[in-house]
Amino acid sequence: MKYLHTMVRVSDLESSLEFYCDKLGLQELRRHDSEQGRFTLVFLAAPGDEEAQVELTHNWDPEEYGEGRNFGHLAYQVDDIYETCQRLQEKGVVINRPPRDGRMAFIRSPDNISIELLQKGEALPAKEPWASMENTGHW
Repeated sequence: MKYLHTMVRVSDLESSLEFYCDKLGLQELRRHDSEQGRFTLVFLAAPGDEEAQVELTHNWDPEEYGEGRNFGHLAYQVDDIYETCQRLQEKGVVINRPPRDGRMAFIRSPDNISIELLQKGEALPAKEPWASMENTGHW
C-alpha cells in the first residue's frame, strides 16, 4: 500500500490556489479538467516532497460544503515555525492557533480546511509575539 493524496473540495479554485501555492508554498504538479463531469482536479505538493499530494477538487456547479470539521486537518512539517507563521501572517493568513510552544500552529484555507504546521525536529524556544498570542476562532 502507498499513500497517494488527500482530496479537498474547494469552492473557489483561484483563491484556493493563491492560498495553497502563493501563501503556503505548495507547487502545482498537474491539473485535469473534465467537461463531462464538470470539475477540475489540481494536484499539489510541497517542493521536494511530491509523494505527499493534496488534490483540490473544484466542482464547476456551486455547492455549499460547510466547515467539514469531520475531515480533520492537513499537516505540514516546516523548517522554522516562527518564520513560516510570520510569512503567512504578512500575506494576510490568520494564525488561528499560534506556535506558543515553538512546535505547532494551525491556520485555515479559504474553504475552512484546518492546516497544522509542525516544527521540524525539536520545538524552538518560546518567542514573542507568539508565546503570548491568543487563539483566534477555532482550528
